[in-house]
Amino acid sequence: MSQILRAVRGMNDTVPPIADRWRRVEADITRVLGQYGYREIRFPIVESTQVFARSIGDTTDIVQKEMYTFEDRNGDSLTLRPEGTASCVRAVLENGLLKAGTQRLFYLGPMFRHERPQKGRYRQFHQVGVEALGMAGPDIDAELILMTARLWQVLGLQDLRLELNTLGTPESRALHREQLVAYFTGHLDLLDEDSRHRLTRNPLRILDSKNPALKALIEGAPRLVDFLDAESRDHFDAVRVVLDAAGIAYTVNPHLVRGLDYYSKTVFEWITEALGAQGTVCAGGRYDGLVDQMGGRATPAIGFAMGLERLMELLPPAREEDLPEAELYVIGAGMEEKAAALALAEAVRDALPGVRVLCHCGQESLKSQLKRADRSGAAVALILGSDELAAGQVTLKPLRGQGEQRRVERHALMEHLLGLLGAA
Repeated sequence: MSQILRAVRGMNDTVPPIADRWRRVEADITRVLGQYGYREIRFPIVESTQVFARSIGDTTDIVQKEMYTFEDRNGDSLTLRPEGTASCVRAVLENGLLKAGTQRLFYLGPMFRHERPQKGRYRQFHQVGVEALGMAGPDIDAELILMTARLWQVLGLQDLRLELNTLGTPESRALHREQLVAYFTGHLDLLDEDSRHRLTRNPLRILDSKNPALKALIEGAPRLVDFLDAESRDHFDAVRVVLDAAGIAYTVNPHLVRGLDYYSKTVFEWITEALGAQGTVCAGGRYDGLVDQMGGRATPAIGFAMGLERLMELLPPAREEDLPEAELYVIGAGMEEKAAALALAEAVRDALPGVRVLCHCGQESLKSQLKRADRSGAAVALILGSDELAAGQVTLKPLRGQGEQRRVERHALMEHLLGLLGAA
């Protein structure tokens, strides 16, 4: 016997009943996003490598170490998307969406990064991303954060904390960068290898180091807040005023920098202690220069992304109940009744389109079919035997204690089913 083939390391299958829970969570999320006026956009999994090299920044770990990049048969450099914002902006520009005015968009799907797989962090992972383009004021920043807070409420997630910061403008960051380089160069012997590498490429990322040995050194580093321009300060203060009025608790973290070059002004993260070191559940911020950087007109924009694998790890037990395979299970007692059972199932689906109906297929005995109906989680079995066919009737057998088994006339079937399902 040949050896069973297995999935690539860090790329996982999602099978029932776990896939059922994923679908419910995705539906909850998209419903909330729709309440705020966001519409779905879909774009390819594979993009030109330049989409990410130009936007994310060629000094970032994502571009240097983590992207799945390859040449196709034409010699073009292509990359599996490692994040969604760059692809979304590319799609917005290519399809001229900004000509219609401001855009509120969301997307959902797999992303790819060649990282060390660990709990909540995989090489193929799934994100929901939200992008708001064309709005410059702090009100949209605040609304996005309010929307994430509503998502946690709908999903039943607790004990998430919000951290905020502002990165100011590129000009203010350039002044801060000069001071950071001078400060860390003076303490070069205390830096780890990763931070020394970042010092020459992206010194702001040193502030985001998770190395506990660097904590004291980072605490003493020049703070970006001391280099902020007045407009960036006012913008950040206005975001905080809205959050305070809404009762959203947060902490201002001056070391929150995010890992991508395109961020500016407001950045934020929702963090949990329940997932160990990989505690960021949702993160985002403003990227006012990215549309211009990717060939469009200068356009203010802000967005966030959340990892679905991490959300699934945090779901409360009440959301982990498996969905039954069906609510109604149709049985043909013998081979002659199978065709009538299939036709009955179709009629029920026509009349009750929101109800899941499973029709038994196979040659098992009536007893075996009833056992299978019970295991399916269905509330009611609909049984067709020769007597029922001859009389124009259907036997209804409640499987979850909603009364006694009985025969009903075919023309009254739907009324009886609605009563039984309502009581289930």
